[in-house]
Amino acid sequence: VQLQASGGGLVQAGGSLRLSCVASGRAFSTYTMGWFRQAPGKEREFVSAIMWSGGSTKYADSVKGRFTISTDYAKKTVYLQMDSLKPEDTAVYYCAAGSWGALETSAGNPNYWGQGTLVTVSS
Repeated sequence: VQLQASGGGLVQAGGSLRLSCVASGRAFSTYTMGWFRQAPGKEREFVSAIMWSGGSTKYADSVKGRFTISTDYAKKTVYLQMDSLKPEDTAVYYCAAGSWGALETSAGNPNYWGQGTLVTVSS
């Protein structure tokens, strides 16, 4: 499975960004998809996870109510819509694929990682 993330950028506090992660490979649909982030000097943090069916989702408390994860199976793409962004959301965001258990916590160990995409929120 290969993952290609995009959509990061510079935005003012209160603004929005949408990250995309395109998956490829024959077995991609068998994995749960998710997003993690890592801010400078901080440990990697779980952000959100979703099953391809969209039936199950999970969010970190820090983003709940502001971020929305979704899938488009036909496009093999997972999205992370980020609204009401705060300076503390500044980080490199990584797309990941693995089991639900590996995706739903910061300590998880997904099978696959995409390259990071930088999100910078200015105050």
